[in-house]
Amino acid sequence: MKIVLSTLNAKFIHSSLALRYLRSYARPSFPQIELVEYTINDVTMNLVADLYKREPDVVAFSCYIWNIRETLDVVRNLKKVRPDLPIILGGPEVTYDADHWMKKHPEIDVIVIGEGEQTILELLQAYQKAKETGQPPALRDVNGIAYRDEEGIVRFSMPRAQIEDLDSIPSPYEDDLDELNNRVVYFEASRGCPFKCQYCLSSIEDGVRYFSLERVKADLLRLINHGVKTIKFVDRTFNINKKYALEIFQFLIDNHRGTVFQFEITADILRADVLDFLTENAPPGIFRFEIGVQSTNDETNRLVQRIQRFDRLSRTVTQIKESGKIDQHLDLIAGLPEEDYHSFRKTFNDVFALRPEELQLGFLKMLRGTGVRARAADHGYVYMDEAPYEILGNNVLSFADMQKIKRVEDVLEKYWNDHRMDYTLEWLLTHVFETPFDFFQSFGDYWENQGWSRIGHQLEDLFTRLLSFLEFSGVQDLEHILSLMKFDYLRNQKHRPRKLWWEDVLEKQEMQHTHTLVQQQVGRLRPDFAEHAASQKDYFKHTLSAKVSFDIETWINTGERIEGSYILVMYYPYKDEQGNAFVVVEQDLSVAH
Repeated sequence: MKIVLSTLNAKFIHSSLALRYLRSYARPSFPQIELVEYTINDVTMNLVADLYKREPDVVAFSCYIWNIRETLDVVRNLKKVRPDLPIILGGPEVTYDADHWMKKHPEIDVIVIGEGEQTILELLQAYQKAKETGQPPALRDVNGIAYRDEEGIVRFSMPRAQIEDLDSIPSPYEDDLDELNNRVVYFEASRGCPFKCQYCLSSIEDGVRYFSLERVKADLLRLINHGVKTIKFVDRTFNINKKYALEIFQFLIDNHRGTVFQFEITADILRADVLDFLTENAPPGIFRFEIGVQSTNDETNRLVQRIQRFDRLSRTVTQIKESGKIDQHLDLIAGLPEEDYHSFRKTFNDVFALRPEELQLGFLKMLRGTGVRARAADHGYVYMDEAPYEILGNNVLSFADMQKIKRVEDVLEKYWNDHRMDYTLEWLLTHVFETPFDFFQSFGDYWENQGWSRIGHQLEDLFTRLLSFLEFSGVQDLEHILSLMKFDYLRNQKHRPRKLWWEDVLEKQEMQHTHTLVQQQVGRLRPDFAEHAASQKDYFKHTLSAKVSFDIETWINTGERIEGSYILVMYYPYKDEQGNAFVVVEQDLSVAH
C-alpha cells in the first residue's frame, strides 16, 4: 500500500517534525511510506497534480492555522480527481473541533484527534486490511479519530490515551537527514506544558512528559554531525525541569560545532544558578531564547491564568543581555482581555526598556479549543471566522486601535528587529521621543499616510524615509541624527556601497586629505585597516568616508559628545570572519575650499 504524508509549510526552509514522527512510527509496518512537503505559496493545482502522480492509496495532511485554507483547497480538488482516495487530516487546527471540520468538508474522511503516532499506524493497518479483503475499513476500532460511517454520518471512536513512554516512538532523525539540508530543524525534548495560559493550545494538555536524555542527546548529536545549522526546540517551557535542561545545555555547549539552538523559556522561573551557568559558559551566538511576556498588566494576566513575575523576568533578561552571549526574542500579544490601547502602550514600553534583540508584536488569535475563545463573549471579542482567527476588536480595544498597533508592529519589524540602524534608534528613543512606543506609533502613522505600506522598499529607502519623518516632525539635533544614520548605513554593509543616499559627499581633494589624516593615526587602526591605509590605492578600494557632525568614535567609547566637523572613515575588509572597522578624524575645513 502506498502512503503519502504531507503538509504545507509556511516557508521552504521550514521542516515538519510531526510528519517525521508519523513516518518513523509507521515505517516498520509500511516501509514504502512517503513524506512530501510543500509550501503555502505553491500553486494549488501543482500540488494536486503532484499528489495525483504519486498514486497514493492513502494521503494524510498535517494542519495548522497557517496552512488550513491552502490544505483544504488541495483536499477539495484532490478528492474530485481521486474520489476513492482516503484523506486523513491531523494537527492542532483540526483536532479541537473535529465535528465542525468533518461536517463542513465532506471531502475529509478521517480526522486524527490528539497525538497521531499510534493512531496513524492503526488507521493505515485498517485501510490495508480493507484493501486486502475488499471490505470497508473498520474505523470504529481505531481509537482517537473522527470518521464517517457507511451512511456518511460523522462518528467519534473512543479517545486515545497519551503515549506515556515517549522513547517508544522511533526517532524521526535516524535517517533521511539529507531532507533537512538548508532547512530549520524542529526538535522536542518533552511534550506538554505545566501552565494554563488561556490563549494557548498547550493549556488543554495535562502534565509534561519527557524523552530520555540518552535519546535526546543521540538525536541532537546526529543532527549536529550532519551539519544542521539551526535547531529550534518546540518544548513549551524548556527550563521547567532544571536538572534536565542543565544537562542538555551542557551537552550542547560541549558538542555544538557551530549549530545554533533556539529555546522557548519562562524567564521568571529560570533559577539563578542556571542563569549564572549560562552567562558564564554559553559560547556566544550558539543559544537563542524566546521568552513570552505577552502583557505586563496584572489583571490581564489574571484573566488568562498566566502566572508571571515581571520583576524577575526583567532581571533574567537583563543579566542575559549583559553577558552578550545569548540573543533574546521577547513576545507580546495585543488584544488580550481588558488590555486597552493605553495599557498596551505601557506593556510595550515596559518590555522595550529591556532592549531585547528582537521584540515580536503579535495579535491575539482565538484558537479553537482555547479558553479565550470559549469565553469570547465575556469581553466582547469580534474576530475572523476563518484561520488565523485574529481578533478585530473587543470591549476595550477597537478595530481602529488594533490598526494603530499594527502600524507600530510594521516599523518595529523593519527598523528594530532587523537591526539596520541600532545607534540611530537608540539616540531617538533616548533623546527625542517621550517613549519607544510613541516613536514607533508616530513613525508608523507617517509611513501609512505616505502610502509606503503599499509599495516596496530598498535598503536606502528605509533611511531616506526615516529622515523624511524626522524632518516632518521637526526634531532637534537633526544633523547629529543624520550623522548616526550615515554611520549605521555604512557599518552594516558587507561591501563598500556604490551609491549613497545623502547629498553632502566628499570632494576628491577632501578624500585625499582624509587619507593623509588616517595615515597619521595608523597606530590606533586595526592591523588590516592600517595595512590597507598605507597605500592610497588600497585605501580607496577598502574605505568610504562621510561627513559627520560629532566624533562618533569618542561618543561610542565614552559617551561624550564632541561636536564639530568630522569625517567618518568606514573600512571594509571583505572577509566574512572579520567585521568592518572605522575611524573618525577631524575635518580640515580649509581643504574643502
